Amino acid sequence: MSKILKKFITFYHKLGSYPWFYKFSGIAIPYVAFISLIPLFIGLGWGIFYSPTDYKQGDVYRIIYMHVPAASVSQSIYYTMTIAAIVSMIWRMKMAGIFIKSMAPIGASFTFLALISGSIWGQPTWGTWWIWDARLTSTLVLFIFYIAIISLYSSFSEKKSADQAVSILTLVGAVNLPIIKKSVDWWNTLHQPSSIKLTESSTISLEMLYPLLLSIIGFYLIVLLSGLMAMRAEIAKREINKEWFKSL
Repeated sequence: MSKILKKFITFYHKLGSYPWFYKFSGIAIPYVAFISLIPLFIGLGWGIFYSPTDYKQGDVYRIIYMHVPAASVSQSIYYTMTIAAIVSMIWRMKMAGIFIKSMAPIGASFTFLALISGSIWGQPTWGTWWIWDARLTSTLVLFIFYIAIISLYSSFSEKKSADQAVSILTLVGAVNLPIIKKSVDWWNTLHQPSSIKLTESSTISLEMLYPLLLSIIGFYLIVLLSGLMAMRAEIAKREINKEWFKSL
């Protein structure tokens, strides 16, 4: 077994420990908070104030620097929750349940931001605040699943049962993720295809792309920061009467 694999396994087992994660996250949070602000402010400031005006949409397109990052992280959060749900179902890892519980409100917030910013962008572009477009509808379904997960968790008094029930619901909602991704390809929609390509040239000007990439990085780091803080709070709720927590 390679040293890298051994280190990964060791890290994985440590990750399941409440005391280890609580101490580790406490150290990491100040650094993540500082690092996240740099790309976020540079990306938003550059995109909103200094990127060129779009020849078709004018300046209204600048909401892309909020809408696209919010939409991206809203889906990515659910992907990670799906992985956590699988871990919770198979290996009964307690931290997986805490991860889902903590990330669901964050995912719901960013999905709501994506829907609102998309509506604001759509009104001058499409002439309407809302249309039952495939991408918009599937994103709304994602938001509903986030709310359902939050509501289901609050209906349980026993944390272990809540973790298992929420894991099942999270896995059911994962079916919607490829629909969101492929909706613009499978159906004739008003929503434009992705402008950022990984395997081919992007269809967005580099002057607009660079600040957008910085904004996306900033949003992901903010999600990481929010997730660490939320999981620490959830661990504190569950372990407040334990000796290790009292000793801190």
